[in-house]
Parts: sequence; structure tokens; C-alpha cells
Amino acid sequence: MDCALDLMRRLPPQEIEKNLSDLIDLVPTLCEDLLSSVDQPLKIARDHEAGKDYLLCDYNRDGDSYRSPWSNTYTPTLEDGSMPSERLRKLEIDANNAFDQYREMYFEGGVSSVYLWDLEINGFAGAILIKKAGDGSKKIKGCWDSIHVVEVQEKSSGRNAHYKLTSTVMLWLQTNKTGSGTMNLGGSLTRQVELDANVSEASPHIANIGRMVEDMENKIRNTLNEIYFGKTKDIVNGLRVVEPESGSKTRQSLKQDLTAALQKRQARTSDNN
Repeated sequence: MDCALDLMRRLPPQEIEKNLSDLIDLVPTLCEDLLSSVDQPLKIARDHEAGKDYLLCDYNRDGDSYRSPWSNTYTPTLEDGSMPSERLRKLEIDANNAFDQYREMYFEGGVSSVYLWDLEINGFAGAILIKKAGDGSKKIKGCWDSIHVVEVQEKSSGRNAHYKLTSTVMLWLQTNKTGSGTMNLGGSLTRQVELDANVSEASPHIANIGRMVEDMENKIRNTLNEIYFGKTKDIVNGLRVVEPESGSKTRQSLKQDLTAALQKRQARTSDNN
């Protein structure tokens, strides 16, 4: 299992579904463990009743149906599908509106969805999902998928809570240019953090979770920039040195002068002999 997960982390994230299917064909006994452990790229569906898009994942699925966070209905229709409690549904609506604004400010597009469900003991859990695909350019393609799963354990007083956030980000970019050809760059990162915080009107659950998600995405974004983009740039610069045109001309001129000086020296040596 460890080897399978290690392999999935090193394969292109845009081909996770195909690679996961191939891996399950090779080792059928790991099917359930792999499906529950490997995060897959988010898919988009349309809520025609609300007129908005939403994201599909295991956290809003019941059987073969998926629940929309906007209208709170399942598609295809499911009469006995699991639903959040009335209190949690109100919190879910506010969370979707809040992260919809967060997505617009940070990503300037894309789709976001928040799903909440009740826990058996003093608390609830939720999933915050964000997907931003490229602008459709033929030369540059890419996609950002972030999955934040949070578990909230409320204290008996109701004024404090313990938050446990597990975040996974999948990012891939593909460029196709005449000069450089096709280049693929992608990967995924998973990070976890825990926090104890006060819960009040000034600092409700949504604000606490929002700060954790924002800080986590910034850290992961910086790490991706340093590891994938920074390291790739260093490797490319180490493999290929492009000289300015003026420097190339100077080297050529020095080479010609050196060749001429050697020829004159050889000529003088021949005359003396």
C-alpha cells in the first residue's frame, strides 16, 4: 500500500484517474484502500434549480447521487439521501457564500463548494473544495484543485473548539510552444494542522476555518513555487546557458584574434627555420 501511494504521488496529477484505474487492475486487493486514500481531481456539475455550478466528490455523494450545496437537493433525485442538521445547514449556506467570495478574490474565477456533516460526538466536519482551470489557451493549460477537510470538536462550554485541517492541493501546468515544445509540470502536496480557538460572534466557526484555509493555501502555494517552479528553473539554467548576443559577438571576435595571432606565430617560426 505504501509503495502504491508513493507511486501515485509521483505520477502526473492530470492523469490520476487513469493511473489509479491501472494500479487497481494490477493490485485488485488494494481497491478500497486506494479509492479512500487517493484524492482525485474535482469534477463540476450544474445545479439548474439554483443556476450555479458545484463540485463533485465523496463528501457530497450518496450512492450514485450528488448533493448540491446551493439547493440542498440530490442529482439524480434521492429521497432518503443524507442531509446535514438544520443548524449545520444554515452554517453550510453561510460557508458557501463566504468561500465563494474568497475564491473570487484569490482565483478570479473557478468553482467552490462547501459541504458539512454532523459528527456523533460534540462537533461536525466539513470539506472546502476549490477548482480553477486554465483560461482555455491552446498554448498554456493547467488546473488547481484544493481539498480541505476540517474536523471541529466543540467544547462543552461552546465557547472553544478544536480544529483539525487536512489539505491537499493538486496542480498541473502544460505548455506547448514552437521554441520549447511541450512541457508538463505538476504535483500534489498534503499538509495537516491543528488549532484551538475561541468561538464567538466576533470569531465564529466560519472565520476560524477561513483563516486556517487561507494560511494553509498560502503556505502550499509558496512551497509549490519553491519546489516545482524554483527547482525546475535551476535545473534548466544549469543544463542550458543562453548568452546575450553582444557577449556571443565578443567571444567570436576574441576567437578570431587568437586564431590570427597563432597563425602569425607559426609563420614566424617557419621563416626562422
